[in-house]
Amino acid sequence: MANPDLTAFRRDLHKHPETGFELARTAGLIADTLKQAGLEVQDGIGGGLVASLRRGPDDSAIGLRADMDALPINEKNGFAHCSVHEGKFHGCGHDGHSTMLVGAALELARDDSLAQTVHFIFQPDEENGRGAAAMIDDGLFDRFPMREIYGLHNLPGMAAGRFAIRAGPFCAFEDNFEITVTGRGGHSSMPEKGIDPTVVASSIIQQLQTIVSRNVSAADRAVVSVTGIETDGARNIIPDTVVISGDCRGFEQHVSSRISARMNEIVQGACAAHAAQGEVSYSTSFRPLVNDAECTEIIADAAAGVSAVDRDYGPVTFSEDFAEFLQHCPGAFILLGNGTEGAHGMSLHNPAYDFNDGIIRTGVDFWKALAFSRQGA
Repeated sequence: MANPDLTAFRRDLHKHPETGFELARTAGLIADTLKQAGLEVQDGIGGGLVASLRRGPDDSAIGLRADMDALPINEKNGFAHCSVHEGKFHGCGHDGHSTMLVGAALELARDDSLAQTVHFIFQPDEENGRGAAAMIDDGLFDRFPMREIYGLHNLPGMAAGRFAIRAGPFCAFEDNFEITVTGRGGHSSMPEKGIDPTVVASSIIQQLQTIVSRNVSAADRAVVSVTGIETDGARNIIPDTVVISGDCRGFEQHVSSRISARMNEIVQGACAAHAAQGEVSYSTSFRPLVNDAECTEIIADAAAGVSAVDRDYGPVTFSEDFAEFLQHCPGAFILLGNGTEGAHGMSLHNPAYDFNDGIIRTGVDFWKALAFSRQGA
C-alpha cells in the first residue's frame, strides 16, 4: 500500500474530532490504514489499539505511543479543515501525534532492514487521564510485552522541529480538590443568627495561598490554584454551603502529600474557628511524569539524528497521561516544537491552536530513527 498523504490524513482527523473513549471513527481509520499495510492490529484494548510490527524477539520489543482524543471545546479557526463537530476540537495536537506515528509505522512496515519488534500504541482519553490506565488494566503489557516505551508531544512556542527533554521529573502531577464548607444559612439581614460559610471559605482561600510559600520547600516546584467557588445562597440569602474547587501541580509525590495534608489542616482549623463544618475531597488525576535516565539518552540520541535537541529542558507544568505507562515500564517522553507563529504558536488548549503539518516529516523520521536505534541493543 502506498503511503497516504499524511497532511490530508492529519487534517481529516482534525476535521472529525472525537473525545474521551468515544473514538470509533478515529481508531477505525487508523486501524484500517495500518491493517492494509500488513501490520498486525488489535483494537478494543482499553478503548485504544495496538499495531505490531514483529521483526525480532518479543522480549526485545519496544512501544511507541500516540494519543487520539480531542478536547471538549469549540474551535475558533476558519480554515477548511476546521472541526465539523460542535464542542469538539483537536486543540492539543493529538491528531498530529497519531498521524506521525501512523506515518512511521507505514514506512517501517515497508523497510525490510528493520530487525526490531515495535508495538505502535494509540491511546484514548489522554485528556482526562484515564486512557493509559484503561489500556494497562486491559492487559497492554501482558499481551504486548515490551522492554521500553516512548512518547512524544508537540509544544507551541518552541521552534518548529526542535526537540526538548530532560531526565527525571519532566511533567507535573495534577491533583484536584473540592472543599465543602457547611454553615447555617439564613436571611442576609440577620447574619448573627447563622454561621456564614462564605466568611469561612474566604479565610480558607486566603490561607491556601500560603501552602506553596510557607509549607513547600523552595527547592520544590508547586502550584495551588482555586478555580471555582459555588454556593447555594442568593442575593439576600446567606448560604448553607460553599464549595471551593481547584487543582495543584508539582513534580514529586512528597509535594502532593504535603499539599493534601496542609489543606486538610487549614480547612479544619478555619471551620473550627467559626463553628462550621469542613470536608476535603483530594484526588490525583495525573501522576508526575518521570523520565528514565537511560531511556532519556536513547530517545535524545535518536532525536539528535533528525534535528536539534535540548537535553535539559523544563520541567514543564502541564500534565501527561503517559506518566501512567512509566509506572509499569521504563521509558521516556520528549517534546517537539510546533512553531512560534500564528495558530502553530497558540498555546495548547487554545481554541485558535492548530498542529503544524510542517513537523509531520520530522516526527516520522524521529520515530523511525528511534526504532532502528534499538535493534540489536
